[in-house]
Amino acid sequence: MAGPLIASPAQGRGGSVKTRAAALSIVSNTLLIALKLAAGAITGSIAILTEAMHSSIDLIASFVAYFSVREADKPADAEHPYGHDKIENLAAAIEAMLILVGSGVIIYAAVRSLANGPEVHSLGIGIAVIAFSVVANVIVSGVLARRARETESPALEGDAAHLRTDAATSAAVLVGLVVVHFTGVAWLDPVIALVVAAAILTAGVRLLARASRVLVDEALPEAELAAVRDAIEQFGPRGVVGFHKLRARRAGSRRYVDMHVQFAGGTTLEDAHATAHELQDAIRARVRGADVLIHLEPEGSVHPGTEIRPD
Repeated sequence: MAGPLIASPAQGRGGSVKTRAAALSIVSNTLLIALKLAAGAITGSIAILTEAMHSSIDLIASFVAYFSVREADKPADAEHPYGHDKIENLAAAIEAMLILVGSGVIIYAAVRSLANGPEVHSLGIGIAVIAFSVVANVIVSGVLARRARETESPALEGDAAHLRTDAATSAAVLVGLVVVHFTGVAWLDPVIALVVAAAILTAGVRLLARASRVLVDEALPEAELAAVRDAIEQFGPRGVVGFHKLRARRAGSRRYVDMHVQFAGGTTLEDAHATAHELQDAIRARVRGADVLIHLEPEGSVHPGTEIRPD
């Protein structure tokens, strides 16, 4: 006969913190796009226009992150009984695909410039704009990264990764523009754009891989699974004699853990129920954002090959 199911309550997700961070990214990217487009038009630099394209992708990603964190913060409902957390992982995947598309556009523009012969001028303005871009992106990406760690938000993590990449590529463009300005070697401009595209492409592939692992319900890292097992083993003196069918996955900033827990013969349902609630608290103390579901079973319910007994 199936035992009772004990489910843990939902926890807060810090939605307002995530929303404000995403909004900051939108404002920053909008300003940088305007500055880079103006500088690119004045100088004729493919590298600067490439940076404008990069910031445009970042802006789209910021909007995706902004709306995704708002949706992910909604409570579970009849149509989404497990909540909306995976919207953040879907957003991260979309951001990654945007990065890949953007890198392709950049590569096309750079190759075309090399074929036609690049022409650049008035690079002083471009150098100033790109230098400002580096500083702005370092600051904003740092804010987003901190908020992503605090809230474990994949969407903010993806947005921060975009801006870090943008800052790094902007720094490379800045160095290249300075070299072009003082040497007059114009072909370096599209070559720098190609290097930037390669960096963006690499970042996009990594971000897509991380998002995909969560979307296909990959198991939690072994360290977190070990923390769950450690919590269970502490309850041996409380009548817990074993457990099996331990499953754990992640959705957004949330973890879902479910298992079958066996209790010693003679343990009353009331005692097992109370112990199960304490076990949930112990797991949540070790694994942040865990939603724990426990199926209670008697000691004699043996499942060869899957049961693990605490010491």
